Amino acid sequence: MSTVTIVLLVVLALLIAGAVALYFFGKRLQKKQEDQQAQIAASSQSVSMLIIDKKKLKLKDAGLPAAVLEQAPKLMRRSKMPIVKAKVGPKITTFICDAEIFDMVPVKKEVKATVSGLYITSVRGLHRPLAKPEKAKKGLRARLKRKYNELNGKLKESK
Repeated sequence: MSTVTIVLLVVLALLIAGAVALYFFGKRLQKKQEDQQAQIAASSQSVSMLIIDKKKLKLKDAGLPAAVLEQAPKLMRRSKMPIVKAKVGPKITTFICDAEIFDMVPVKKEVKATVSGLYITSVRGLHRPLAKPEKAKKGLRARLKRKYNELNGKLKESK
């Protein structure tokens, strides 16, 4: 066997071993996430709150309690999280919002939210249904193309 063939076989073996390891690692993480979701669902309660502000902030800048910061993994501390400040009863509290519903949360409106500790899992309108979030922002190319087409249309109409 030539050295090229041996190198290719070793690389192939490493790729197969890596794929198998990722499969089992992913399966374990998925099981862990399902357990966490079950715990969140078990301890959730419905609360009426007035949303004051919502932003994406780093955990250390969000004003969360020190115990929450200590429990958070190091990677989580540096990444930006969806943070919601809300008035629950007479007290203003900072919550971590689920990323999937963050766009639906209205600012300066009263909502009925499902909360598990400091984590908002779902939001419903208290007096009327919430407005659907707008579509994702268009990229620069799409905006320029739209403007180009509008200007071209105006030029053709004026002729």
